[in-house]
Amino acid sequence: MKFIIIGLGNFGISLAEKLTQMGHEVIGVDNNMGKIEAIKDSITHAICLDSTDPHAVMSLPLKDTEVVIVAIGEDEGANIMTTALMKKMQVKRLISRSMSPLHETVLEAMGIDEIVRPEHETAERWVKKLTQDEVIDSFELGKDYSIVESIVGSKYHGKNLAELNLSKIYNILVLTTMRESSEINFLGISKKTRNVYGIATAQTIIHKGDILVLYGKNDDIQKFLDD
Repeated sequence: MKFIIIGLGNFGISLAEKLTQMGHEVIGVDNNMGKIEAIKDSITHAICLDSTDPHAVMSLPLKDTEVVIVAIGEDEGANIMTTALMKKMQVKRLISRSMSPLHETVLEAMGIDEIVRPEHETAERWVKKLTQDEVIDSFELGKDYSIVESIVGSKYHGKNLAELNLSKIYNILVLTTMRESSEINFLGISKKTRNVYGIATAQTIIHKGDILVLYGKNDDIQKFLDD
């Protein structure tokens, strides 16, 4: 996959380097030449430009890029202006960083569905979300175990957990199931919300689009996702 990461602070650099190490094409963008020099040998490309300048960003391969991440953290104004510009240019998938509750509210009002909160989240967590289509979110429990949110495909639609027998086949547990719906926030903007359906049992029936909350060894969860 091809990623453009705008803003090469600690979070942006960590994300860019980890995605590059996984074999993805990563273009890092910042208006600080010192940051460009520091990272240029660790990622695919590093470009120094002002991401709030519409003419400057025209040089970026936005149409050929699957994901654009606005990781600017030091300047909320530049973050918002860059995010607005990327949205106007209709990039395929746009993710933006928030620095405060008010900043997040502004991004939501702009219609940004995917918001990064690096003070509470890790680069490793976002690498999983960005590179595995089935994974919505994850939480690492030490070195070997994780809790992972995975979306249900048509293969398992209408079956109960007893039929799937994931604990025996993959050695993983389904803790609960969730389903997304939409609600209107106080700004009148539609926002996704989740309904949790309690502790999963053998009789729990899952449907396409549901979210399974899985617990197990990373290798076992990965085998399930691969299958």
